[in-house]
Amino acid sequence: MTTAHSDRDARHHQRQDEIIAAARRCVRRAGFHGASMSQLASESQLSVGQIYRYFANKEEIVAEMVRRIVATRVAAIEGNTAAERLPQLLAWRQALNDDDDLLMLEVAAEASRNRRIADILADADRLMFDNARREVAAAYPHLEAARLSACVEIIAVLIDGTAFRRLTPQKAAAAQLLPLYQQLFHQLFETDK
Repeated sequence: MTTAHSDRDARHHQRQDEIIAAARRCVRRAGFHGASMSQLASESQLSVGQIYRYFANKEEIVAEMVRRIVATRVAAIEGNTAAERLPQLLAWRQALNDDDDLLMLEVAAEASRNRRIADILADADRLMFDNARREVAAAYPHLEAARLSACVEIIAVLIDGTAFRRLTPQKAAAAQLLPLYQQLFHQLFETDK
């Protein structure tokens, strides 16, 4: 690869990063529908035509934004003892990234109306589920395949539900919730002998 080609690729990726960062700000501020391409152009200091040189449409921008959020989440749990930390994270309603969680709620809301966004969300969920399944299988090799999938599904519901619940005041003390979550996780990963 020539230096000119490498420089051009670096500029292309940098410009995509700038567009994604601007899109994140616009979607967080105005929602999916409120974040128009003209607002995105203004926020990224580009013309709408320039944005279309990097992304074919708004759905493609959302797909890249979701891909990056999922990549960050996958990296955070790979080889980590996330399953052991989850009860504490859930009890205290902690997030890896609050902004990512809020953006994913926006994407989920749009997925209920837009088939293309629903497909993007389904692909992201499949990637996260498969990765979590591999991590849980490595940590708990005694679990049968069906039980493993059921455990990961329950964990996904707890995490997604907690992301939504962060929007409201917590109704129970985290110190009271922690032992309940710990007991639940113990039961999830325990098998009948």
